[in-house]
Amino acid sequence: MTKFEDLGLSQATLEAVLKMGFEEATPIQSETIPMGLAGKDLIGQAQTGTGKTAAFGIPLVEKIDVTKDAIQGIIIAPTRELAIQVSEELYKIGSGKRVRVLSIYGGQDISRQIRSLKKFPHIIVGTPGRVLDHINRKTMRLDTVNTVILDEADEMLNMGFIEDIETILASTPSERQTLLFSATMPAPIQRMAEKFMKDPQIVRVKMKEMTVPAIEQFYLEVMEKNKFDVLTRLLDIQSPELAIIFGRTKRRVDELSEALTLRGYTAEGIHGDLTQAKRMQVLRKFKEGTIDVLVATDVAARGLDISGVTHVYNFDIPQDPESYVHRIGRTGRAGKSGMALTFITPREKSYLSVLERTTKRKMERMTAPTLDEALEGQQRAVVDKIVQTIEGNNLQYYKRAANELLEENDASTVIAAVLKMLTKEPDTTPVKLTEEAPMHSKRDRKPQDRDRRRRDDNRSYNSSRGGERSGSGDRDRKKAPGKPRTGEKRTSGKSKPRSFNR
Repeated sequence: MTKFEDLGLSQATLEAVLKMGFEEATPIQSETIPMGLAGKDLIGQAQTGTGKTAAFGIPLVEKIDVTKDAIQGIIIAPTRELAIQVSEELYKIGSGKRVRVLSIYGGQDISRQIRSLKKFPHIIVGTPGRVLDHINRKTMRLDTVNTVILDEADEMLNMGFIEDIETILASTPSERQTLLFSATMPAPIQRMAEKFMKDPQIVRVKMKEMTVPAIEQFYLEVMEKNKFDVLTRLLDIQSPELAIIFGRTKRRVDELSEALTLRGYTAEGIHGDLTQAKRMQVLRKFKEGTIDVLVATDVAARGLDISGVTHVYNFDIPQDPESYVHRIGRTGRAGKSGMALTFITPREKSYLSVLERTTKRKMERMTAPTLDEALEGQQRAVVDKIVQTIEGNNLQYYKRAANELLEENDASTVIAAVLKMLTKEPDTTPVKLTEEAPMHSKRDRKPQDRDRRRRDDNRSYNSSRGGERSGSGDRDRKKAPGKPRTGEKRTSGKSKPRSFNR
């Protein structure tokens, strides 16, 4: 894997990227960023979830001259949700250089967008219809643009936006850098690339399919704010022998390990900022069982030689599907079974199919445990220990004290007192974790939603043409060949939830 430090980034951008919690570049980032920095036209064929926003966003930010009050880069995205998501990430990447990023899309007050455009943003992230609207209103000029990026081009083809994109491209200088990203490369996309790009370099990144037959995989749909409480209840119930908890960023790992310690667990974290000596010290404690759980980032966990891990908890969905396979591969080794549990927020649920295709396995839905169930789980763990102690038959020294207790109290009261004394009652000490942005998949967009968004985005465009196109506001054009992808059907929502008591 390539580190961001090795990609020749400016200090300001590098610090911003590292502050976001990224440690090593994904395959598409390591291939795309150097080409983007070199000013080459590029076609990136990659699925959602491979880190392509940073792949095109980092070189774009690096090229921005913040001393110039002009639009220097434009990104076209198929939907308002993606436009917002991309602009948020670009804002973070460009924070060190103070790059101004503006997202424009249908359904938002256009007068407010016009006022924002007068503040001279450096980068525009917009949907096709609204971008065309501003071009036709002459509220946005693209003659200073030096970089154009088309994100999810095949999705825009499915939504009927190809003509709009070609019009937008024709409004930019001929001497520009063009980057096109698409999961598939249908003929119309190839023709557009040939027409508007100059000797484009091609980067193809396929998600490797890997099988993990010895690992039981579950997911829990949990709100971000409830994740930590659910995690601690699972730890109380399942009492894993050795468990690893994965967070997406270094900040998340630090906060999780501190919060777990606050709740009474012995936990330590490892990530790329730790020295090798410190990492080895933490791993030694984990192997010896002197800490309950290890909290780690993907980078820190790669290549770990740890046997006996029984549970892996994905507190955050990983940045790319291959990291998921590496994570859950920490358990189920040497022919032993293991369990992987992944927390998914409602906005991330569509990402399940991406992970399931990667592992060729369906995840079972698990219901989140309640506080009472966590207490019951701890009681069962204590009962199991008592039974094991009885079976050990080394109790002679303690029987005299036991008989004295039974003379003054009935047996059930004595046992209940022992259970209460040994049971670790769930701790509800308040903790504060910084929210991580959810992972998105374009498969969370239903066909009817795409049609509605296209209509909304086009209304402003049509109005700027003086009602030239009549009807409900839809484009009067033939739909691109082929059915739009609607994602795979999932049966997990209909199947009976799996119990967490395992």
